[in-house]
Amino acid sequence: MREKDIEEYLRKKVKTAGGKAYKFESPGNDGVPDRIVIFPLNKIYFIELKAPGRKPRPLQVKQMRDLQNFGCEVLVIDSKSGVDDFIAEMGELNGKNCS
Repeated sequence: MREKDIEEYLRKKVKTAGGKAYKFESPGNDGVPDRIVIFPLNKIYFIELKAPGRKPRPLQVKQMRDLQNFGCEVLVIDSKSGVDDFIAEMGELNGKNCS
């Protein structure tokens, strides 16, 4: 499975769950996470997507650590089941079924 397929799956599942999954591009800041996912009630997540078994590059790890140091939630997801787990967790946090 390709990273692109997981990213598209995430986008669709987030939309179905009532959120937004914006493509994150920051000129001059290589290595930022792929998506900013926003759910109601100020639930904001930076998501780095990877093909199964792939790991973030050192620059990506640095960018994620920088965001975490600002108190941001940062996740790495490398499978459709990882997307499903994320969406299920969002449903539990909001007291509803988001799957």
